[in-house]
Amino acid sequence: MQPMFAVARLTLRAALRYRLVLVLAGLLIAIVVTLPMVLKHDGSAQGFTQILITYTLSSITAILGLATLWLGCGTLARETEDFTIQLICSKPIPRWQVWMGKWLGIMGLNLALLTVAGLAVLALLEYKAGSLAPDEQARLRSEVLVARNSAKEPPPNLDQAVEKRFQERIQKESLQSMDRDFVRKQIREELVASLTYLRPGEVRRWKIPLGTGAAIDLKDIPLYLRTKIYTPDYAGSGATFEFGWEIGPTEGHKRQRFRNSFGAESFTTFQIEANHIGSDDTLMVDTVNLGERPVLFSLQDGLEVLYPASSFPWNFGRALIVIACWLGLLAAIGLCAASKLQFNVAAFVACSILLVGLSGGTLKQVIDQGGIIGVSSETGTVTQPTLLNQASIKVYGVIKWTLDQITGADPIDALSTGRNLTWSRIVLAIFEIVGVGAGFFAALGIWIFTRRELAAPQ
Repeated sequence: MQPMFAVARLTLRAALRYRLVLVLAGLLIAIVVTLPMVLKHDGSAQGFTQILITYTLSSITAILGLATLWLGCGTLARETEDFTIQLICSKPIPRWQVWMGKWLGIMGLNLALLTVAGLAVLALLEYKAGSLAPDEQARLRSEVLVARNSAKEPPPNLDQAVEKRFQERIQKESLQSMDRDFVRKQIREELVASLTYLRPGEVRRWKIPLGTGAAIDLKDIPLYLRTKIYTPDYAGSGATFEFGWEIGPTEGHKRQRFRNSFGAESFTTFQIEANHIGSDDTLMVDTVNLGERPVLFSLQDGLEVLYPASSFPWNFGRALIVIACWLGLLAAIGLCAASKLQFNVAAFVACSILLVGLSGGTLKQVIDQGGIIGVSSETGTVTQPTLLNQASIKVYGVIKWTLDQITGADPIDALSTGRNLTWSRIVLAIFEIVGVGAGFFAALGIWIFTRRELAAPQ
């Protein structure tokens, strides 16, 4: 394996000769230092975090990602074009080790720069936190710079209910001229609405399992509820909605009761008392709509329980590991493209793959509407399930599923919302992003590179 590490060292030296390290280090320092000075927050703990973590860390990831693609394409394509790669491949070194050595060299540079940038962000967080008001500093330490696990109510299985109501509708109505899949979709939407729509005066109950032993492990520890509501009626951007809450088991227990109000379309987090978890390790939450307008609690974002699990610095380190995995995937994409193509074409192909990766919203839209052609403007779905539409759903579905696995653990969002990135999720991210994603492009790139005639005219 010594030849592979030798190639990695040569790749690092090449980056130093290009002065890429100095340029990247300067850009990262400029982002960490100047971005919080240019973008002013509102003085709240959330606003402070939005600037210091979300914007800063997102910018660092974007710069390192683009530099990784550029270096991945350039380090192999340029050396192939000027025949420098022949000096390496003429030695008794398998080409797969040359390819992997390039990848290791790029990742060594990424890890060094990412570590320096991450430590700078942490130091700036500690330094800038002193500028907040005392109450916001306390909120920052207790609600934002934390690592909390979350628990939600298990999603309901509506398949049997949909089929039962569909059979009942068939017996009462004639559906010969209607698409049966479309009817089932309508029935499912009606059932979802019945679970999420909360009229004035109505009560909604959640039963949220917190895991085995939660009643003992979380004894005397305050919990937090995080919720997000929507309103079908326009109420203005400054409108608030009032709710009543009851927390805890309904029998043999004194439930916590309180009222609060908050706006729609954004997440709201508030603390609840400790020791309201039932003997079955489930937290029961009842809420009543005390306002005059109906609201919607979505099945995905309606309500979740947050409880402490780790410290923020450890969570920050785990977030950097996920970002490093993303960079490893980008390095593999750049090297794969450069294994056959010239630098300009390889950079174009690599950036095109990156754009596809950023188009998750478009992929979801195609899947939801049932295809890419013949979409009805009234229903928003495809009127005729043609072969092209069916094929597009399959292809887009596979691509979207793959992207969901890669971007499933969003480290920046987790840090800004105080969510804990568990080690099991980190191991899964390493397997999915590096093992599967980068491994696929590495296998393809090595296969192409080992069969490429390097002495042929370029």
